[in-house]
Amino acid sequence: MFDFNKIKSPIIFEGSDKTAYRDPAVYYENGKFYLFCTYVECCEDGPYLTVVESVSDDLVSWTAPREITPRDRALNYSSPGNIIKYNGEYILCLQTYCRENGEKYGNENCRLFTMKSRDLLSWDEPRIIKVKGDIPTENMGRMIDPFLVQDINEPGKWWCLYKQNGVSMSYSYDLENWTFHSKTESGENVCVLAKDGQYLILHSPKNGIGVMKTDDFKSFEKSPELITLGQDLWDWAKGRITAGFLLDLTENAEYGKYLLFFHGSGPEDEETMFDHHASIGLAWSDDLVSWEWSK
Repeated sequence: MFDFNKIKSPIIFEGSDKTAYRDPAVYYENGKFYLFCTYVECCEDGPYLTVVESVSDDLVSWTAPREITPRDRALNYSSPGNIIKYNGEYILCLQTYCRENGEKYGNENCRLFTMKSRDLLSWDEPRIIKVKGDIPTENMGRMIDPFLVQDINEPGKWWCLYKQNGVSMSYSYDLENWTFHSKTESGENVCVLAKDGQYLILHSPKNGIGVMKTDDFKSFEKSPELITLGQDLWDWAKGRITAGFLLDLTENAEYGKYLLFFHGSGPEDEETMFDHHASIGLAWSDDLVSWEWSK
């Protein structure tokens, strides 16, 4: 069994006055953790957002983050949602966060994309996800933060949840042709765990990580509690804790827990330091109620 005391810091990647690490997504296979996140670099003609990848064998040592998307402010590929395995390939969903005119936040051109890989290391060019069906791309509206999950009752049916008017939901039977389903009130950066006949959904309001549950994507049970972990103790996350990604390794003989990856901004409010001082953190739990982290 893995000794979590080997993890010496709650921070995996630490931001600075010129960099930020945001929006983690993690895939575990064959003893390796593949971590994807948004990397923000502030420079004279930036900031630039890209998706970077890092790999670990043990949650302690991580390879240097490697960019897997191009630098282009008109695109700013970012916010990896999750990775699924489909027809022998790995599929990563992500967004564009277009700021070509110097905007602070992504403009109306933000859309959703997927990238494919056969080895979790080499990735092809991003392809747009037409979650609104067969309508012109320019009519789809601003959308960010995608997440893919297979239906718990109907194998072969896939859902894409994304931020647009709260969280919107579309479904597909081939990951190519999509039908819009519905929407509900929610924060951003949704993460979905399908387990025990229901969907557990993490989302991010202004601060903290919210939790809601559903078994049909129609009615939702929303918890009034927020996960804020050690925010009161962490200067690096006092501004905001957000973008929780839940990896279920409770049935894994080596780790046996839920792992929560997230990003924290601080010490100031994230709105004042949006492009810097954001760090990727890690906590873990046996029951999704009590959380632990490296002290």
